[in-house]
Amino acid sequence: MIAASLIWGLSPIYYKALAHVPPLEVLSHRTLWSFLLFSLVLLVQGRLRDLLRAMAQPRTVLLIAVAGLMISINWFTFILSVQIDRSVEASLGYYIFPLVAVAIGFFVFNERLSKGQILAVALAVFGVLVLTIGLGAAPWIALILAFSFGTYGLIKKYLELGPVISVTGEVLLLLPLALIWLWGVNYAGWTGVSGRPGGYFGYEWRDSLLLAMSGLITAGPLILFSYATKRLALSTVGLIQYLNPTMQFLVAVLLFQEQLTIWHILSFSLIWIALAFYTRAGLRRAR
Repeated sequence: MIAASLIWGLSPIYYKALAHVPPLEVLSHRTLWSFLLFSLVLLVQGRLRDLLRAMAQPRTVLLIAVAGLMISINWFTFILSVQIDRSVEASLGYYIFPLVAVAIGFFVFNERLSKGQILAVALAVFGVLVLTIGLGAAPWIALILAFSFGTYGLIKKYLELGPVISVTGEVLLLLPLALIWLWGVNYAGWTGVSGRPGGYFGYEWRDSLLLAMSGLITAGPLILFSYATKRLALSTVGLIQYLNPTMQFLVAVLLFQEQLTIWHILSFSLIWIALAFYTRAGLRRAR
């Protein structure tokens, strides 16, 4: 679980190394290589038939398609945030996500909230409002990341599939779009490298290797996460997951040296307090 969170938390460094590659091209390669790696995992486990059975059910395919759309929006927004030097805001989105999940549980599943959880959600909303007023614009990257991942989690509740099978189905449905984009980039001259039509894969070994590794960066932590959730209490999983946005925040501020205004500090402080209340409530409920 710690390894998965650290990989996710340090992933901005990886995407910063690909900042010169258009985000849609990076996303397309992430989809392609993730599909190949996930398919290989299922092949080794002898579970490809489970994927085929799942994709033969219209309702399941529809849910997987919507989940794939949500996770692709999340991936694209995250990649873009690193490229345009908004990693601080991206980390804010992953801090907000647990509280968005609580709100979804309340409104969609009529889950009862404790006083601590209600206070946590209220503080998070206030933190976002403070940042919006201070900067003169809503933190759209953070909100898109939090709500797209929250919606993704909501759809997963309706899917009776393991994480590897469901994600393989998602990237399978996204694969045609990724291949069309990569074909356009490489053969139709939709983008250029150093003035010539063509994509970045195959042009330079460093970029090619980094793009191919996007599958491992995606699949590796997810597989680790799926094994961890089967062996740990959810309260422990929730606590360790805060390593992810914390590492992203530290990378953005210390390594990328992104601007951190007083409004960012106020907003993050409110949300960190909110997460303290949320975590305390979760631990009490777990006990």
